[in-house]
Amino acid sequence: MFAVASAAVLVTMTLALTRAMLGPTVFDRVLALNMFGTKTVLLISVVSFMSGRTDFLDLALLYSLMNFIGMVALLRFTTTGTFSEESL
Repeated sequence: MFAVASAAVLVTMTLALTRAMLGPTVFDRVLALNMFGTKTVLLISVVSFMSGRTDFLDLALLYSLMNFIGMVALLRFTTTGTFSEESL
């Protein structure tokens, strides 16, 4: 059952990467990359349950935080054009 879930997550990750490469707008690509990051967290969690190693869940949590911070930074950069506070 976990193998089927892993395969389904891998398929959706492939579709997200395809959307990220072909997306007509920047926001489509950002959304696809966010989806890819979320699916990566899900894949790490499934692999953790498959292998019985619960320490992978900590890595999944860390990756989800990094994904969130990266998306916020990327969206800020697309709206303001800079990462610094001086432009506000």
